[in-house]
Amino acid sequence: MHSLVIAALVATTVTPANGVAAVDREITFQSDGVTAHGALHVPAHRHGDRLAAALLLPGSGPTDRNGNQLPGLQPNTLALIADALGQDGIMTFRFDKYGSGPSRTLPPAGTDYSVFIRQADAAYATLRQQPETNPSAMLVVGHSEGGMNAMLVGTSVWPRPAGLALLAPQDGRILDMIAMQVDAQLDAALPPDQATVQKGLIATWVSDYRAGRPVSTTGMLPSIASLFQVLEAQGDFLRADDAIYPPDVARRIPRGTRILVTCGTADANVPCSTLPPLLDALHGEHLVTLDGLDHFFHPAGSPVDNQPLAPALLAALHQWARPWAQH
Repeated sequence: MHSLVIAALVATTVTPANGVAAVDREITFQSDGVTAHGALHVPAHRHGDRLAAALLLPGSGPTDRNGNQLPGLQPNTLALIADALGQDGIMTFRFDKYGSGPSRTLPPAGTDYSVFIRQADAAYATLRQQPETNPSAMLVVGHSEGGMNAMLVGTSVWPRPAGLALLAPQDGRILDMIAMQVDAQLDAALPPDQATVQKGLIATWVSDYRAGRPVSTTGMLPSIASLFQVLEAQGDFLRADDAIYPPDVARRIPRGTRILVTCGTADANVPCSTLPPLLDALHGEHLVTLDGLDHFFHPAGSPVDNQPLAPALLAALHQWARPWAQH
């Protein structure tokens, strides 16, 4: 389903008698002197109601407000999540992160990974300031890298979020995640002895990079060498990103925060087997395992683009949102 169609469907929510009809507003806000653009959805509600409000955070790369990297990747993940939460009467705000959307605005020169968190913090403040928002029911929902960012936002904003939904969240340091994913591809593509050599070269590169030693891509397959050369060129940005260990962030989440964590058993990006350190750091069991679903909450082997979110993910999201749902 195209995101424009999704927006139209959200807007058809039934209006309570003598109530306020659903509305979508385009909103801009400032962070580090840069203007960002986003979409606010306010579900139909009664006059005077103040609604729970969720900030939606996308995955890595130039991912826009709908969860897409146009023109190549169009799963509409965040647009579909906004639709689901709107059905529960929860406001949502999603925005075009740096490098995405029609403007593809870049962050200020010389900034590191924290520039993305400051942008998300500013979006959270913008959502809190909306006239329909209940400031005691602020929520953050993040997909993939956005799950890690949701925890970072959850420890830096005020008021703290009442709930966090971490959907297939990044649960390890970025270079460990990249190495794990490339290693799995090597195991699938090469004879075991050749894969072992390549994985050893990757492990050495990561170790040298973290120790501040010179790194080398000599001996790596050309496609892998290109990847790690690009990573090296990111300089301070990558160092700041790789320094973040999500379980350490999770330990700072206040007790009493309502938390959802999901993992799909067919998710090659964030396997369920890597999540225990994050879950332990979150002070308890919050995991919903999604059988047979991939990183975009589709059945394994499904096309990525223009697919609905699987019922299991929607059920988990609605269950997490129950305390704030409008009945």
